[in-house]
Amino acid sequence: MRQTNEALTPTHPIEHGTHSEPAQAEHRLRVLIVEDDALLLLDLEEVLRAAGAQSVYTCHTIEEAVRCSETEHFDAAVIDVRIGTDSIAPIARQLVSRGTPFVFYTGQPRNDRIMAECLNCQILSKPAQSDVIINTLAGLMKVRQ
Repeated sequence: MRQTNEALTPTHPIEHGTHSEPAQAEHRLRVLIVEDDALLLLDLEEVLRAAGAQSVYTCHTIEEAVRCSETEHFDAAVIDVRIGTDSIAPIARQLVSRGTPFVFYTGQPRNDRIMAECLNCQILSKPAQSDVIINTLAGLMKVRQ
């Protein structure tokens, strides 16, 4: 797992409540990304950092994500449905139980069992444009409030 704590001047701020004005650092999001494709993981991290996320936690495996979620609190998450051959189900269920909004970012068919279980979650197909990812997360935060 890698954590990025750089607060950048956002181009599309990801904040609690709005995505039209930059927030102070204490209002920027802490986002978990669970993705096994290294290039996609780096791209997602850069997109979220550029959008003003306070902290971005990146995990390549389910085990890393479980360990990270035991010690950290997240405002939102972007998770793949399959990490290698493993299902993201343990992480998705944990996020649901904590009330943490998340988006499935996947190339998997939409009939995967965990996606059916998480009816209120957004699903983005890979690859998605940066603005679509940012707007989806911003929309999740609006619904959460």
